[in-house]
Order: sequence, then C-alpha cells, then structure tokens
Amino acid sequence: MKPNAFFLFALALGLAACQPAADTAPVQSAAVPAPAPSVPSFERGHAFAQAVCSGCHAIERSSLSPNPKSPPFEDIANRRNLTAETLSTWLRSAHNYPAEMDFDLDPSKADDLAAYIVTLKEENYRPSI
Repeated sequence: MKPNAFFLFALALGLAACQPAADTAPVQSAAVPAPAPSVPSFERGHAFAQAVCSGCHAIERSSLSPNPKSPPFEDIANRRNLTAETLSTWLRSAHNYPAEMDFDLDPSKADDLAAYIVTLKEENYRPSI
C-alpha cells in the first residue's frame, strides 16, 4: 500500500469507528424551552403608528390629525376606563373599525399599538377640540 492510501484507509477506519452501533438508542437532547410570548412594546407600537396610522391620526402629543374624522391618539388614550388590554381587544376586532379603517391587524401589532397609545395618557388631559 502506498503511504497516502494507507493514511486514507486508516482515516476511513477511524471515522467508521466513531459511528454509533445500529442498535444504540438515540441520545436524548436537553429540552429546548419554548420562546417566551412576545411582550407588547410601545417602541414597536410607535414605529407601527408612524408607518401605518399617521396618514389619518395624530400619533404624537398635542398634534392635530391629518384627517379631521380621525381622533388623535392622545384623545383615544385619555378615554375613560381605557387600558392597553381593552384597546388591544378593540383593535383585534376588525368589525369594530369605521369603514375607512377596513384592514386586519395582527394580534401582536394590536398589542404593541395599544401599549404605545396608552403612553399618551395624562392625568389632567384636556381634549384639543
């Protein structure tokens, strides 16, 4: 046998020896925990509002909505008994939307948007209109 052929034979034999026997039970891997549910993010909600909602709604404090029929987010945030949970529930139900808002909203985006809107709540809020 040539030296190179011998080396290749020895390498193949060595690699074959590393393989588990056919009757060996598979090794159980450690359980990988499921990813944690997404936590609502007011930062993602603000970015979403800028990209999708700002064409009609005022999304910042003390602003006027480009569409007079669309309430400023600050007005929405300061409605009596409004919480991130109640707003997210409303946003998830497309049948609640006015005809102009006829679109589906992913549940996580609804949670993020609601988390942002409630940051606009103020104790002594006075509507701009």
